[in-house]
Amino acid sequence: AVCVSVNDEIVHGIPGPRVLKDGDILGIDFGIVLNGFHGDSAVTIPVGEISPDAEALIHATRDSLYIGIEQMAVGHRLSDIGHAIENHVTEKGFSVVRQFVGHGIGRELHESPQIPNYGRSGRGPRLVEGMVFALEPMVNAGEHGVRMLGDEWTAVTTDGSLSAHFEHTVFLSDNGPEILTQVSGSH
Repeated sequence: AVCVSVNDEIVHGIPGPRVLKDGDILGIDFGIVLNGFHGDSAVTIPVGEISPDAEALIHATRDSLYIGIEQMAVGHRLSDIGHAIENHVTEKGFSVVRQFVGHGIGRELHESPQIPNYGRSGRGPRLVEGMVFALEPMVNAGEHGVRMLGDEWTAVTTDGSLSAHFEHTVFLSDNGPEILTQVSGSH
């Protein structure tokens, strides 16, 4: 399954007949099922030449994902992930979407626990070897507000600001986090 979100569309954009233009940012959210197990991944990419502000948003969002992944260590608390993501995003002058969260993933696409991309550290269950999470910061250039379009599926920013989204499915091994959806040559 693929969702395609453009500019102020945060997530769940429905692919269809539209023309992308130079300066747009394009979020692509991929979901697969292989041998009964789900995988979930997303990227936001520039279309042609984008503004410095759009580029900063993309970089801050992508970097926040990897900062969250670094918090996936045996013995850490679940909320340490979202706390690290939010700190990075707000330091860069952006806001974290609060209506949508990361999640456990396995035989179902969305499993427990929910993993907010914000909050205080040191809360929630301790992380243990074998956990598999879909971490997915969604970051707005403006306020964190979300509204749904008439299709009741596409989520957009309430203030019309740009939004970026990155996601990986990550397995917590005894050696630390292993990204299961990493594409060769990407970061």
